[in-house]
Amino acid sequence: MQYEGVLNKMHTELQNPIQYYLVFQQAFLNMNQVINKRVSINHIGYQCLNCGKEKKIFRQGFCYDCFMGSPAVGDWIMRPELSTAHLGIADRDLAYEERIQLQPHIVYLAVASDLKIGVTRKTQVPTRWIDQGASLAVPVLEVPNRYLAGITEVALKNHYTDKTNWRKMLQNEVLSVDLDQAVKQAKEFLPNETLDYFNETNHTILELNYPVEKYPTKINSLNLDKTPNYSGILTGIKGQYLLFEDGTVFNIRTYEGYKVQLTVL
Repeated sequence: MQYEGVLNKMHTELQNPIQYYLVFQQAFLNMNQVINKRVSINHIGYQCLNCGKEKKIFRQGFCYDCFMGSPAVGDWIMRPELSTAHLGIADRDLAYEERIQLQPHIVYLAVASDLKIGVTRKTQVPTRWIDQGASLAVPVLEVPNRYLAGITEVALKNHYTDKTNWRKMLQNEVLSVDLDQAVKQAKEFLPNETLDYFNETNHTILELNYPVEKYPTKINSLNLDKTPNYSGILTGIKGQYLLFEDGTVFNIRTYEGYKVQLTVL
């Protein structure tokens, strides 16, 4: 069967294992059902996820003009401590920023490769953890806005990494961690203005299981700009990566906004 459309990150459902769906405008595909089948990916164009124009993608699925102007990709997205909506100060669009920033956020610890710290909106739990390929995750702190989550993350980054080693994650080289103990230790590093939220937070650990038949031992990232046509046997899915039998891995998130033809044999 052949599908055609613009890549966007896969939708997910928290099941055992996690269910993945690749959604195009005219169709969607349950990717779990494609495991152990041959998949061909052909790059045929671009379409900005923001303006919809057929312009080359600059970053995060946006063309250059949209990336430079859209509030959806302001600096506070990657650096929550730069959030200012709680002060009534706009970055690019105050109404948009209030809608996103002034809602409950979770500061969490996750184990995808090593123990890492991160921030996400409460509504994005557990989606954010799935997208990162975390095997285990636990909330450390729930706070009422993005700024408080951001300053907490900054404090905790002095003690934990905020990056996932994606190669280790895809090879399933996951650090063994006592997350209950890690949460207790993290409390010692919290900023004073967020301490009161700690005891109100639900510190339940979530374990995540991915649909992977075989983890790669050597990894080769598929770059659609350099290799616009690829075909291989799908052996698993983890995070937002497709894993293939020959060691090729394809990060769907990296190629958001790319138009593809996808054929399942």
